[in-house]
Amino acid sequence: MFGIRRYFQSFNGQRFLVRTFATSKTEPPSYKVVVIGGGTGGLAVSSTLSGILGKHSVAIIEPSSVHYYQPLWTFVGAGIKPLSESAKPMEELIPPNADWVKNKVEKIDPEDNSVILQDGSKIKYDYLVVAPGIQMNWNNIKGLPEAIGKNGVTSNYSVDTVEKTWDFIKEFRGGNAIFTMPGTPIKCPGAAIKIAYLAEDYFTKNLVRSKSNIIYNTAMGKIFAIDKFAASLNRIAKERDIEVNLFTNLIEVRGDKKEAVFKNVQTNEEKVLNYDLLHVVPPMGPPSFIAASKIGNAAGWVDIDQYTMQHLKYSNIFSLGDASSAPTSKTAAAISPQSGVLKKNLLDMMEGKFNTGNAARYDGYASCPLLVGRNKLVLAEFSGYTAQPMETFPFDQGKERSSMYYLTKEVIPDIYWNRLLKGSWVGPAKVRHWLSYVP
Repeated sequence: MFGIRRYFQSFNGQRFLVRTFATSKTEPPSYKVVVIGGGTGGLAVSSTLSGILGKHSVAIIEPSSVHYYQPLWTFVGAGIKPLSESAKPMEELIPPNADWVKNKVEKIDPEDNSVILQDGSKIKYDYLVVAPGIQMNWNNIKGLPEAIGKNGVTSNYSVDTVEKTWDFIKEFRGGNAIFTMPGTPIKCPGAAIKIAYLAEDYFTKNLVRSKSNIIYNTAMGKIFAIDKFAASLNRIAKERDIEVNLFTNLIEVRGDKKEAVFKNVQTNEEKVLNYDLLHVVPPMGPPSFIAASKIGNAAGWVDIDQYTMQHLKYSNIFSLGDASSAPTSKTAAAISPQSGVLKKNLLDMMEGKFNTGNAARYDGYASCPLLVGRNKLVLAEFSGYTAQPMETFPFDQGKERSSMYYLTKEVIPDIYWNRLLKGSWVGPAKVRHWLSYVP
C-alpha cells in the first residue's frame, strides 16, 4: 500500500531521523493509531501503544526536531540549571516501533478518519490521539512581540527568551520588577509566580532588595486556584513584601518607554506602571486546527469526557494534555495519570471490551511544584475537579521544604525522561497509597 523512506536531515549541526512516505495518489498511508503531538502526552501514549501493536502501527505527527522538558525552564530562568539540560533530540525519544511524521497538522477530518497535513498530504487512522499541546498567543498583548527579549522584558515560556530572564535578573539594580499572569488557561500555571519568588530571593542575596519593588499582577481572582496552597503563597508573599494584585491583566507593553499597561478585569480601569524588569506569561489557547476540525468544545479545546479521555462525539478519538477540555491544571503531572487512563481505555476499545462500567477514570490529579526560593519549594498536589489537595507524602505539603526542592530539581526530571516519556509512569497514585500506611 505504501513504502516508508528514511533519511537524515540536518538541523543546527545535528542529524535527525525523518520518516516520509512514498504513497499513491489514491491511497494514503494508514495506521492503527495516529498520535498528534510529540510532547509529553503524545510520547507517553505512543511509547506504550507502539510497543504493544508493533512496528508501523503507530504514527506520531510532530514537526519539532527538539523536545524540551519545559518545567525545568523556571530553574533556567533563575540561573539554577542550564538550558541544555531541558533539551533532547526528538529522534532519541521517538519510540523505535513508531513512525515519525515530521510535519504539522492542518486539519482533522473525523468523518473520514483522516488527518490532513500542512503540505496537503493525508494520513488515515483507525484511532486518533490528539495531544498537540497549547498555543501561546504573544500577539494578544499589544507591543509584546516587539519588546520581548529586550530592555528587561522577558518570559520563561519561550526557549528564545528563558535565558534572558536570568540575564535581566542578574543585571537588575533596583526599581520595579513586575511579573504577570494572564486570564486564560496556561500550561504550568504555578510558573507565573515561581519566578517572582526566585527573583526576590536573588535580589535579597545580592543586596538590591531594599531598592526594589516586587509586583505580581494576575488577571485571576486568586494567587493560586487551590485554597490551601494559595494560603501558603499569600503568606510567603506577605512575609517577603511582594505586592500581589488580583484581577490585573497586562494588555500592552510600551518597550520604548519601559511602561506596562494593565486593565482591571472587573472595573476595566487601566493603569500604567514603569518597569525595570518585566516577566510576561503570554495568553494561551487551543491550537486553531481543533476548532477548524469540529472536534472542539465552545472554547476550542478537544471535547472529551473528563474521566475517560474519550471524545464525546467521535468514539475513536481520544485526547490528553494541554489541548484537552479536562478541567484541571495543564501540567506534565496531570498528563501522567491521564496517559494511563487513556491507554487502558483505548486498548480496551480495540479489543471490544470498553464500556462505561469498566472504563478507567481520571480523577483530575495535577501538581505544581511551587518554587519560592533557592532550596525552598511548596509541592502542590491536588485534583482540579474537586479543588482539594491530593498530597502524596505523609506531611503537610503546604509548607516550603528543601526535600521537595531536591525532588523537583533532580528526581522528577529523571522520572520524566526515563519513565513518563517511555510510557511506564502514570502518576504517583500507588506511591500515595503505600505512604498512606506510614504512621
